[in-house]
Amino acid sequence: MPGEPATYLTLKRDVETREMLEVKRSKFLAVVRRVDTEDEAREMIADLRSEFRDARHHCTAFVLGARGEVTRSNDDGEPSGTAGAPMLEVLRGAELSDVCAVVVRWFGGTLLGAGGLVRAYSDAVTLALASAPVVRREERMMSRVSLPHAEAGRVESELRSRGIEVLDAEYSADVSLLLASTSLEQVEVVVAEATSGTSTVEPAGVRWIDRAQ
Repeated sequence: MPGEPATYLTLKRDVETREMLEVKRSKFLAVVRRVDTEDEAREMIADLRSEFRDARHHCTAFVLGARGEVTRSNDDGEPSGTAGAPMLEVLRGAELSDVCAVVVRWFGGTLLGAGGLVRAYSDAVTLALASAPVVRREERMMSRVSLPHAEAGRVESELRSRGIEVLDAEYSADVSLLLASTSLEQVEVVVAEATSGTSTVEPAGVRWIDRAQ
């Protein structure tokens, strides 16, 4: 709905999942990983090509952006449409973004046919995703408020009780709280009520926050 903060599913950062699938002696190693940019995705692909130089194919797919607006796939020598595109459909079907999948294939001597390849590449990515840790990314409005030391604890408790997150506190002459919320207006109202209008809220941009599923 218009006005609601953006949210989408992705994988936990810095966790790579690998699963092996064997079909008629061909081996399919699926690797899935969180990536935040196209450069990161291509770096992952290059690393796996280097690691598994003996494999015949390194097929790839990745999805980027809060709305999955960037998609790429590559069959890497397999018949057109039998590897990268099915892999991409698995990622999109799982409603994931900011994720890259690479399937490394060692040919086992038996041709699988177009349908067999589609199933193998799809199944390999599905298998890897089944054990990959999924998180939800949520867009939050960031803000700061400065409070007297004597008031900080009470105001912080009030903010938390109203669903506003306190991400950090800096202590100097005053206490500066870094806040995350779905609405800057909500923070302004709560702070005004809790401080009788003596403290003001300063916008501090937008941040994406990972939540466990």
